[in-house]
Amino acid sequence: MIDPSARIDPTAELADDVTVGPWSIIGPNVRVGAGTRIEAHVIVRSHTRIGRNNRIFQYASVGEDPADKKYQGEETWLEIGDDNVFREGVTLHRGTGIGGGLTSIGSDNLMMPYVHVAHDCLVGSHTVFANNVGISGHVQVADWAILGGYAGVNQFLKIGAHAMVGGMTHITNDVPAYVIVSGNPAAVRSINAIGMERRGFDKDAIKAVRDAFKIIYKRGLNLQEAIERLEAKSTEGEVLQVLIDSLEASEKGIHR
Repeated sequence: MIDPSARIDPTAELADDVTVGPWSIIGPNVRVGAGTRIEAHVIVRSHTRIGRNNRIFQYASVGEDPADKKYQGEETWLEIGDDNVFREGVTLHRGTGIGGGLTSIGSDNLMMPYVHVAHDCLVGSHTVFANNVGISGHVQVADWAILGGYAGVNQFLKIGAHAMVGGMTHITNDVPAYVIVSGNPAAVRSINAIGMERRGFDKDAIKAVRDAFKIIYKRGLNLQEAIERLEAKSTEGEVLQVLIDSLEASEKGIHR
């Protein structure tokens, strides 16, 4: 399952059925889980744990040193879950010592060609990053978020669960859960109702989020006032708590 032209470091641990294509390089302290396919001309640099049933397409660069001047060669890691697809030219960097030492990507994510995930980012599961998306260092992307092609996210920001970022949008503040942000400059549009429907949210849950959106964006309230209003309604279900949690976690302020 390993092409003769591939180069595998002696310290790397590959499950028996892992496929490694021509001219790929697997560096030191790498572990690759069962069923994973690594295509031609892929580099897995070092200190990377890759789970089961992932597919990594040609020319991807996985677990490379972080592009951060503060990085001084300390041991840091990239951890990847299961069932992810990383298309051509995707670049995934390890963490930095000062940033926690870890870049983490969950499971069942699709990253299309030339996506870049910088150092110390935490990406959840079931996300979609379209072509040429770039997320800067220390960004957090929650489960089920979608980022459109060429979207860029500034460092230290958070994209909430089920949120959607439009193509070619520059994100400069946090994006709350369920919210759609698009345009240049970025502007809040609505809730991701179609995405919620596709994921099985019922009409009551979608209505609750739509009403919450009005409280946050249409009532002239500051963020803390909006959170307090939502907390009074949080008994309506977990769907609102996800939104409240994303608002309370914001450190850089939300797009409004």
